[in-house]
Amino acid sequence: MVDFFIRRPIFATVCALLIILAGAVSIPTLPISLYPNLAPPQVTVTSNYVGANANVVESAVTTPLEQQINGVEGMHYITSTSSNDGTSNINVTFRTGYDLNIAAVDVQNRVATAQGRLPQEIKNTGVTITKANPNFVFAAGFYSPDNSLTNQYISNYLDVYVKDALKRIPGVGDVLIFGERKYAMRIWLDPTRLAARQLTAADVVSALQEQNVEIPAGQLGRPPADPKQNFQVALRVVGRLSDPKEFEKIILKNTGNGIVQLKDIGRAEIGAESYDTNLLYSGHEAIGVGVQQLSNANALEVDKAAKAELEKLSKAFPPGMKYVIAFDTTTVVGDSVKEVVTNSGSHDSGLARWHLRIHKNLRFLDQLAYSFRNYARNRPGG
Repeated sequence: MVDFFIRRPIFATVCALLIILAGAVSIPTLPISLYPNLAPPQVTVTSNYVGANANVVESAVTTPLEQQINGVEGMHYITSTSSNDGTSNINVTFRTGYDLNIAAVDVQNRVATAQGRLPQEIKNTGVTITKANPNFVFAAGFYSPDNSLTNQYISNYLDVYVKDALKRIPGVGDVLIFGERKYAMRIWLDPTRLAARQLTAADVVSALQEQNVEIPAGQLGRPPADPKQNFQVALRVVGRLSDPKEFEKIILKNTGNGIVQLKDIGRAEIGAESYDTNLLYSGHEAIGVGVQQLSNANALEVDKAAKAELEKLSKAFPPGMKYVIAFDTTTVVGDSVKEVVTNSGSHDSGLARWHLRIHKNLRFLDQLAYSFRNYARNRPGG
C-alpha cells in the first residue's frame, strides 16, 4: 500500500487534500453537544423568613430542610447559607450524569416532608425549588440615563415584561432581579399612639389579615329559589384593598369612645417591598437582571438566545430606559472555542504544506531511482 502511494505522488496529494478539506468543512458542525456533561446537576431550595436574622433562619428553616434533604438519592454534597435578610438558600449537588428532573422531584418530596417543622410564615410564602445552576451566564443593568423613570417603575417593568420572557428561553434555569423594588403597601406605625390605645404591632397585623382578604360573596337567585325569581346574579364585593386611604380605614379596635382606625396610630403609603439592595451604573440608580442556566444546558447557546431576546425586548422599552451587559461569563468559553478552531485550521494548513513537501521529495526520489535504473540498464557490460 505504501509503495502504491509512493509511485503515485499526484494521487496521494489529491487524497490528502480531500481529507484536509473534509476536516475543515466539518469543524463548524462538530457535535459538541454530544459530549458528556461535565457540570454536576444542581437543585436550589430557597425560602424567605421575613424579619428573622441569620441565627433564627438557620435554626428554624435551614436546619430542618437540610436534615430532610440530606441523603437524597444521587446526592454528592450539600451547601447552605442563611442571611440576615431572612433568606435561606440550600444548594444540592448531585453526581455527574444524574437526571436533573428526577433530582428536582426527589428534593421536592423531601422538602414536603419537612413542611410541618417550618414556621407558619414560611408556609405562607412557600419554599421555592429550582433546577438552576447558582452561577450566572450574564448580568444586565437597566437604568434611566435622564432619570425620568424611578427604580420602582423599572423594577416593575422588568418583573412584568422581561423576566418571564427570559425564563421561557430553552436552557435558562432562573432569572433574578437585583435591587428589586416590587410595589408594596407600607404601613408606618407610631409607637406612642399605639401604647396610648393599648395596641401592639401584632394587633395591626392581625387586623390586616382579617380585613384585607378576598371574599366569595356567592349569588342571588341561585336554584333552588322562589319561582318568581327571574334573575340569577353573581355578587361582587370589595376584596383586597389597593389604596392607602382604604388601608387607613381598617378598624383595629372598638372602644366605648368609638373605633380605632389605622390612621389613628400611623399611616399607609405605596412603596417598595424591600430597600436592602441598591445598584448604581455610571452614577445612575439601576436595576440588575441575572440569568442562570440549567446544569445540563449549553452556556454559549443560552447566552446567545437570551441576549437576542433582550435585544428584541429593548425595542419596546419605554422612553428613557436603557440596558447594558454588565458582565458575561461565557466570553472566556467563546474565546477558547474560537482559539481551538483557529489552531485546528492552522494545523490543517501546516499539515497540507507538510504533505506537499513530502510528496515532492518522494517524487524526486522516485525520479532519481528511475534514472539510476536506466543508467544501470544502459551502461556497457550492464
